[in-house]
Amino acid sequence: MIRTMIVDDDALVRLGLADLLDGDPGIEVVAQAPDGLKAIEQATAHRIDVALVDVRMPHMDGITATARLRAIPHPPKVITLTTFDLDEYVYNALAAGADGFLLKDTDPAEILRAVHLVAAGSAMLHPTAARRLIDRYHAANQPEATAAKARLDRLTPRERDVLTLLAHGDTNADIATRLAMRESTVKAHVSRVLTALEVTNRVQAALVARDAGLTS
Repeated sequence: MIRTMIVDDDALVRLGLADLLDGDPGIEVVAQAPDGLKAIEQATAHRIDVALVDVRMPHMDGITATARLRAIPHPPKVITLTTFDLDEYVYNALAAGADGFLLKDTDPAEILRAVHLVAAGSAMLHPTAARRLIDRYHAANQPEATAAKARLDRLTPRERDVLTLLAHGDTNADIATRLAMRESTVKAHVSRVLTALEVTNRVQAALVARDAGLTS
C-alpha cells in the first residue's frame, strides 16, 4: 500500500485528489496539509511514501517544503503540482529534490500512474512541459557544464547508456527492454549512477546529463 499526503492550500483540490487517490486499491491517503509548514508536521508524524505538493502556497511554499521534506530522516518521494507548464518555480522544486511534477489538469489516470511510478523509484515528468521547462530555466553555463562533464567521466559506458535513457524519462522496465538487461540490473546501474553523480534522484541525474550535453 502506497501511503500518500496531499499538500495544497485549496480545500477543493485536496478533496478531489483525496477522492481520486483513495479510489485506487494500492494507494491510501494518510495525511493532508494546507501549506508547507503543516506538511512537515504531518510527514514527521506519519510515514509518507509519496507527497503531492502544490508549488504556490502561503506560509511555506512548495519549493521550500520539498527541500524540507527530502531532509527528514525517512523522506517521502515528492511530486510537485502546478497550474502552468512553464513555471520557474517548478524547476526550482525539481532541483530541491522533487521526483517529478504534474500539471493540475493532468488526466486522473496519469496522476495515479505517477504515484505508482514515483513510489517504485522512477521519475514522472509531464513530458512536453518538462523539456521546455528545463530548456528555459536550466540553460547550462560553462562552469555547470564543466562540472557536469567531470561527473559523467566517473560513469562506465553502460552507465552512460542507462543515464541517457533515464534522462529521457524511461522507466527501469523501459531501459531493461531497450538495453536487453534484467530490470534488477538496471536498478543496480541506476543506483551507481546516482551515487557517481552525487544526486539523490532520477530528476537531478537528468539535469546533470542535460548540463553535460549528454541529452538535447
